[in-house]
Amino acid sequence: MKALLINGSPNKDGCTFTALAEVAGELEKNGIKTEIFHIGRGPFYGCSACFACDKIGKCAFDGDPCNEIAEKMKNADGVVIGSPVYYAGANGALCALLDRAFFSSRGAFARKPGAAVVSCRRGGAGSAFDRLNKYFTISSMPVVSSQYWNAVHGNTPDEVRQDKEGMQVMRALGRNMAWLMNSIEASKGLVSEPETEPPVATNFIR
Repeated sequence: MKALLINGSPNKDGCTFTALAEVAGELEKNGIKTEIFHIGRGPFYGCSACFACDKIGKCAFDGDPCNEIAEKMKNADGVVIGSPVYYAGANGALCALLDRAFFSSRGAFARKPGAAVVSCRRGGAGSAFDRLNKYFTISSMPVVSSQYWNAVHGNTPDEVRQDKEGMQVMRALGRNMAWLMNSIEASKGLVSEPETEPPVATNFIR
């Protein structure tokens, strides 16, 4: 089994990577292969609501990592998305990619365990964490928890490593995700997946 960890920071080896690497270490200890994918520095496209993905099965914009991320998520058994906190929210560039990856994939990530990780200097972690979790909860993905909210604090990787509680939270998250992924794998053939109903859309205009 494999977990994909998405580094949604423009800095490849910065604070967000430090947190994700701690999660990855515990996943590896528990028999889960890991890949940390860095989104890079762009430029990135936002969704233009063209709905071309309905016809071609992927996002029509191919000039950034959106489709690569979507394909890696489809091939992974679990997903961790990490982001720095900017103005009490997740990195806008990351969200632009995720909006398109999730929308164009149309439920392909259902029942893959997902977890969010955020890195902040001081504040805003809660709202950024909530923003990322919305991708999982609209996609039928089990959300993996830890012993506290999945955030680390620090302005540099060294400062993040000094956040002893935050790093412990990352390790607990890695162990919990490995346990859930292993449990799902062990249940295959024994427990049926939930029934999926055809989607119903209700617009609140009479």
